[in-house]
Amino acid sequence: MKIENTLTEDAVLSELGLRLARRRLDKGMTQAALAAEAGISKSTVERIESGASTQLAKLIRLLRPLGLLENIDRLVPEQTASPIELLKLQGKQRQRASSRQRDKVAEQPWRWGDKT
Repeated sequence: MKIENTLTEDAVLSELGLRLARRRLDKGMTQAALAAEAGISKSTVERIESGASTQLAKLIRLLRPLGLLENIDRLVPEQTASPIELLKLQGKQRQRASSRQRDKVAEQPWRWGDKT
């Protein structure tokens, strides 16, 4: 099955679990051997392969001995800027997103007797 945007989270997890199990079997590894090499419990491997949710760190540990960790780079590729954007930035990269700013009214100095 192809993983597409129309699939539910459970369907994606199930398909991912099946693919990881197939990769493990293709490498001739048992769940116990994979768990030991990944530094996670066998029950965690069982849960991932059955399509249960898991922590991202445990998935990363599982991908390493299966030789799939490098594929995460395709999941969220590094942002690259065009040469023109690089010239505009001149080494400046955004550090945070700004929120919508309200129209700022020119502030008048406060005086005694003014209402707050």
